[in-house]
Amino acid sequence: MIRFKIKERIADKEFSEDRRVTIGEVAEATGIHRMTLSKMINQRGYNAGTDSLDKLCKFFSCNVQDLAEYIADVED
Repeated sequence: MIRFKIKERIADKEFSEDRRVTIGEVAEATGIHRMTLSKMINQRGYNAGTDSLDKLCKFFSCNVQDLAEYIADVED
């Protein structure tokens, strides 16, 4: 499963710029719908396209590995 680290990137941006960053601001700046961002943040295993990842990397000035990580599924 891929886990998106958007909350962490928002927190980093807030700290570095010493201001509040909202999902609405991210949505407006990237052109990604707020609902899509919300699903990426809150829904396990959400399937995001590479276009969205590209826009988020540009907005946060980060690499893909800073934005998403692979979590192995736990099999019982």
